[in-house]
This record gives sequence, C-alpha cells and structure tokens, in this order.
Amino acid sequence: MAELASQPTAIQSIYNWFIENKLFVNRRYQRKLVWTLEEKQKLIESILNKYPIPAILIAERDEPGTYEIIDGLQRLHAIVSFIETSYSTLDGLHFNLEYFPTAKACSESGRFQPENSGNYINQKAVSAILDYTLPLSVMRNATPEQINDVFDRINTYGHRLSDQERRQSGVQNAFSEVVRKIACDIRGDVSCDVLNLSLMPSISIDLPMTKHGYQICAEEVFWVQQGILRSTDLRDSMDEQCIADIVSSIVGGDLISRSKDALDDIYQKGSEENIRILTSLDIYGDNKITEEFKFCIDEIKKICATDNNKKLREIVFEKRTTNPFPSVFAALFMALHEIFVKDNKIISDYSKAKSALNNIITRIEASRKAGSPDERRKNVDTIKGLLANCLIDSNGKTHIYGSHSGIDIENSIRRSEIELANYELKQGLLMLSEDRKIDKTIIDKIVKTICAMGNNGPTNTGKILIGVTDKDSDKDRVKILDKIEPRKVGKRFVVGISREAKLLGLSLEDYFSKWKEGIRNSELSIGIRDSVLSNMDFNQFYGLGVITITIPPQKEMAYVGDDTYLRSGDETIKAENAKQIAAIANRF
Repeated sequence: MAELASQPTAIQSIYNWFIENKLFVNRRYQRKLVWTLEEKQKLIESILNKYPIPAILIAERDEPGTYEIIDGLQRLHAIVSFIETSYSTLDGLHFNLEYFPTAKACSESGRFQPENSGNYINQKAVSAILDYTLPLSVMRNATPEQINDVFDRINTYGHRLSDQERRQSGVQNAFSEVVRKIACDIRGDVSCDVLNLSLMPSISIDLPMTKHGYQICAEEVFWVQQGILRSTDLRDSMDEQCIADIVSSIVGGDLISRSKDALDDIYQKGSEENIRILTSLDIYGDNKITEEFKFCIDEIKKICATDNNKKLREIVFEKRTTNPFPSVFAALFMALHEIFVKDNKIISDYSKAKSALNNIITRIEASRKAGSPDERRKNVDTIKGLLANCLIDSNGKTHIYGSHSGIDIENSIRRSEIELANYELKQGLLMLSEDRKIDKTIIDKIVKTICAMGNNGPTNTGKILIGVTDKDSDKDRVKILDKIEPRKVGKRFVVGISREAKLLGLSLEDYFSKWKEGIRNSELSIGIRDSVLSNMDFNQFYGLGVITITIPPQKEMAYVGDDTYLRSGDETIKAENAKQIAAIANRF
C-alpha cells in the first residue's frame, strides 16, 4: 500500500541527490522544462527571502535511494541550475561557487561550465539558499498506476497547463503515447521514457527570447522552422495538439471537427469517441501511423527544399505574413497522407509540386467554418487535385515502412550526444588526406564496435552512422576537399557518403555494398553479424546520404574471432581480462 511521508529537505541535500543521479523524470506524463527566466528568478528570490514555496512531491523508485519527480520538476531544475550558474538573480547576480565546494568541484570536473560574470551573491545569500528547507513529500511503495493517478489529480485543479498538456497528462493510453512519440520524433527531443533530471536540458526547447542553453533550438524545430507554429506554441504543446488532430482523423477513418471539444472528447477516458479512436488505433497500428507520419513530414521538407529553399509558410502564403497556420497544414498533411498511403502514389516532380501549392491559402477555405469535417474534406480534396499532375504510381517504391526517415537520422545524431555507449559516428570510408585513400582499418573498427554494442546487453540497441562527424576539423576538411556544405544537426555535422561514392566512381548501391561486404566477410559472431546486415539502411538525407547500421538487442555475448569488446563511454575497447569478460557475460 502506498504511503506518504513528509520529509523536509535542505537544498544542499537536494543538490547532492542531483549530482549523484538520484532524481528521475518520467516523460510519459511530465512536461519539458518550460519555465521562463523570470519564473526561475522569482523562485530564487522567494528562497532568498525565506518565503514558503509549494510542496515538491517525489516517489521512491525500485532502485534504493532514487526518486521519481511527480510534482516540482520546474522548481527543482530551476534551483539546481541556479547553483550551477546557468542564470542570475533579478539583480543580475550569479551563484558564488567559492562558498559551496561541492558545486565548485563539479564545475572543475567539467560537469558544467561556470559563469564568470564577476557579479555574485555573497556568502550569506549562498548559505540562505543551501540551508533553505524544501517542503518535500515522499510516496513510498506506490505502483506506477498510483503515481500516474496522483500526477493526473495534481494537474487537474488550479494548474497552468495548456489544453493539450492537460489532455496528455490526464490520460495514459495508446493514443496519447503515439501522439507523444511522434511529437518527440519531430521536435528532436527523443529519449528513453525515464531519464535523469540532469539530462532534461538535452530534451528541452530553447525559445528565441529566453536562452537557457537547452539542446533543442525552437527555430530549428520543423513546426517553427516552416512557420506552421510560433516558438511559444511549442512550450504549450500546440504541436502535439496538431498531431492529435491529424492522427485521430487518419486512424479513425473520418476527419474530425477541428475543435477543442472534439479533442477533449477523444481524450476523455471511457467516452464513446475515446473508445472509437483507441479501437481504431489498435487495428491501424501505432508503429504504422508513426512511420507514415514521419514519411509525410520528410516529403513536405523535400518540397520546401526544392528550388531555393523556402519555408512552407512562404509557399502557402504569397503575401508576407508571420501568422501560424496549423489548420492549413493539417489539410495539406492529410492530403499527402491519402496520396501516399491510400492512393499508392509518390511525387514525381518536387519542383512542380511546390508550384502547385504556391499560395494555396487562396484556393481553400480558411475561415472559422473550415474546421467542420465537411469543409476539411473539401480542402483535402482541393489540395489533392492541385497535386494530381505531380504524381505517379509508387509501384511499392515509397519506402514508408521499415527504413530510417530523415527525422530518425536527425534524432539518432542528437541522441548520440548523450547516449555515448549506444552510438558511434564515422565520417566515411576515405581518409581526409589529399590523396583520399580508403582507410583500410575503418571496417575492422566498425566490426569491433558492432561487437561492443551487442555486448551492451539484451535490452540495448546500438547505432552506427556513416557520413556524420562530431569534429569541426573533419567537417571543415570535407567542405574544402569535397566541395559540399555539411548539414549541422545538434552539435554534429552530416557530411554524407554521396561525396565518397562519387570520388570512388561507385553508384550509391555499390558503395553501400562495400560496407555490407566488409561486415559479412569479418570474423564477427554469426548471430549478431546476420542481424546487423539485415538492419543496415541508407537514407538520401538532403542529397548527402547517410548509412545507418543498427545493432539490435542481442541474446548472447558477441565476439570478433576469439576476442570480445565492450563500450566505455564513446570508446570501443578490447576485453583484456577475465573480470571484464565475466561482466559482459553477466549481462546475458
């Protein structure tokens, strides 16, 4: 039976929990980091003034001494990030690390980069913060269902959640999960469901006017980049609302009314519409709609990038505007989805498609009444008619399912920044010297890395991306040698493999085969070798070309000949002694 205990705890102790990785966030229901700078600063001001702040609720996890944050995520992160000098007080003063050796040691070890403004709070203020007792309540012996229920109830009354955040946090089911997953994929904030509080900045969004140093830049997210939504709309989960509207219309078989009430009804547990959509999704398949959604997004990106890259907003509206247009986007998306999935057609001429969509705002109904199912159907049919001359039969060549989309590639690159043991990046087969010789050691290195990733355990998937680098020097060298413009994703650079295929005088298929043959002819254990070969994939990725080598979870220890390997951070090392080999074996 769940128990609730009051456990007032000093901020100094909370920070120790934080650096010891004892605080976790469950993304199935928790929001991203969304507080503004002013909200953070006012919290710190309240603490300095010894004002009371709302109670923080955490739950004990199965791992002893670790906790899941149920209520208070924004407050806890605001406090620990202030200590790590991420922002100043309302008076422009930063936390003074000289008076808190624990945090100072963390900065010196490279955990965070301290702010050297020269303007700091004094020793008394540091003590006031560290000694401040947070009103902490701890749930013990609670089931996941009870934790979900408590979170739902907390966020039902007197909250500041947007309509869509309320919907998503209020119901945990297959529909809300597929909406969340698609949204994360498109934004680029993909991660495991439960992650450490310290990693929240890596999956949170920086808005243009409030730079917090979060990894996801709003202007680079598809919705904002194309002008469909404003950056502040991401904070309020308007992208998820748009996805929920589209997904329910597709899997349900009929366009729903574009309204708050229609979505509320779908999310209302036990309602007729809720049951209808959940049943339809179960039949349709959550993986199927997810892959179809990402494929359509990729195709929209291709249309926009053709003939002098334009934002989708600049195509939809001939006259300059800054207005978002989620309703028009939904009509365009559903038209494309029907073309690709129902009609089995593909775009034959992206330039022609772009011209056909030019200024479509004047060709469709965009007034308030456009939200009715009948008007939405007319808009979808109009857009399909405009694109009719740009299409050909697909003949099974759409590659919608079972391959890596451009979105998947970008997300793998971003995840590589924080999940080092499960990701590896290689710029290509050729050395970056003037003579551009093939690196004869590269495939051997890849094979050993495949082995090491397979040894990460039966629940871990690994990925190796060929055509991507994390080194500025490699990016600059490729740019000079191969006369291409690398594409930045997060902190990495896609240089692609198409340039190498061209230099070697090979087709992309033959270049791809070189990698497959190298792995096939290696001494890699047969089981992992065959599973890897069947999961290798190529994506054009804006004409640059990226090969993805996926290492599925393995059931047994992997070898290369008589040797075995393991991952240590982002390095592959040979298991040299019995203790290391036994540690790998114990994972299986």
